[in-house]
Amino acid sequence: MATGHYFDPIHETLPRDELDALIDKRIRYTVEYASLHSPFYQRWFREHGIKPRDVQCHDDLRKLPIISGRTIRENQPPLKEDFFFRSVSWEDIFTVHETSGTSGTPKSFFLTWEDWERYASKYARIFASQGFGRGDRVVICASYGMNVGANTMTLAARDIGMTIIPTGKCTFPRRILDSYRPTGIVGSVFKLLRLARQLKEEGHDPQHTSIERLIVGGESFADESRKYLAEVWDRNVFNTYGSTEGTMCGECTEQSGLHVPEDLVHLDVYDPTMGGFVPDGECGRAVLTTLLPEGGRCGTLLINYDTEDTTVVISRDICPCGRTHMKIYTPQREAETVWILGTPVNRVDIERGVFQRENMEYLTGEYEAFVDVEDDGGVMLRVCMEAFDPAVIPREDIGERFITSFLRFKPGLAQAFSQDFRVQFNFTSREGLELSRVKGRPKRLLDRR
Repeated sequence: MATGHYFDPIHETLPRDELDALIDKRIRYTVEYASLHSPFYQRWFREHGIKPRDVQCHDDLRKLPIISGRTIRENQPPLKEDFFFRSVSWEDIFTVHETSGTSGTPKSFFLTWEDWERYASKYARIFASQGFGRGDRVVICASYGMNVGANTMTLAARDIGMTIIPTGKCTFPRRILDSYRPTGIVGSVFKLLRLARQLKEEGHDPQHTSIERLIVGGESFADESRKYLAEVWDRNVFNTYGSTEGTMCGECTEQSGLHVPEDLVHLDVYDPTMGGFVPDGECGRAVLTTLLPEGGRCGTLLINYDTEDTTVVISRDICPCGRTHMKIYTPQREAETVWILGTPVNRVDIERGVFQRENMEYLTGEYEAFVDVEDDGGVMLRVCMEAFDPAVIPREDIGERFITSFLRFKPGLAQAFSQDFRVQFNFTSREGLELSRVKGRPKRLLDRR
């Protein structure tokens, strides 16, 4: 499939007025479906005085209350005797899934086969928009477990004629590349950097492989780390964003934002501090609503669900790739944000400072950061970076580049720097960071105050 082709050209290129009309039609059906099949929404509508027939369009949807991950946890075992977000009978459930549980008890999700087909369609669109198609062979480094990402990509590959090599991790032997000659790899920025280091240590150049494109996802990242990854592999790096809840967005070959499949999931941006939705171009939390086609069924249906990931709607204009669906910035997890002297600091802000290009001559890219309170009441940000050889690195230069990058867009911290706010750097050898001893996805920014 050549670059610029579509998986579902009719829906992906719908004129904006027709797309908006389809969205409103599916909102009406989805709300009606919830009122008939979801125990949670049956009670929720009743308690909030909501009449499903009054929800006719996107603007009406914005008037409904917002739910959160906590709402889901409070309506499933062990707090409840059943899963009240389940929206079909057990006989119609194909698979059961859970979120990672990094922010609490895992949330349970139930998928029908129809859900899987819609999920796969979203990823098939992403793959096609990035130039993948029949004959491509893609290594999936994401784990095949209770989450949905790897399985969804595998089904999507079937739909567009790709071959999947399901390693489930990036520490696979070199022969995988030599024998099967994959044309793409899916993994996180850090997994793909580690794979490149592994290849170099084995005497191989990651730039001289059959790989044509890299797809990154699973966590937000800084532009600097993406650029460095692209340099190491000498390949284009495409971004994706997905969740068990069904968001699934991805970059096309234009790489100017992530396309949202608006006919399958409705995404709004909400500012909880203001208590309202924000216009395009302003930052807020991504709030999603499942969109069902008429006659469709859904295992777990969500309306105005706060993902607690922050983003910005970039544009609803036609993309040069031909797609009409809106584009958003890469969402960042609010759970990875700490507040320092009234200023929000996200893990990505730390990563941006670490991956300054001159630094990467000495650093592996692995890092972790801790926020502590000093004896005098000041705040200390301790940044630990993994180096190839800590004994022979220009520590002051690396630190200065980090500080310049980190404070560039944080005037409040820049003003307080060296007085109420300080930064300390530590450099470790390989696997010397605390996170190297933690199983699962590590937390790279920890608030220890």
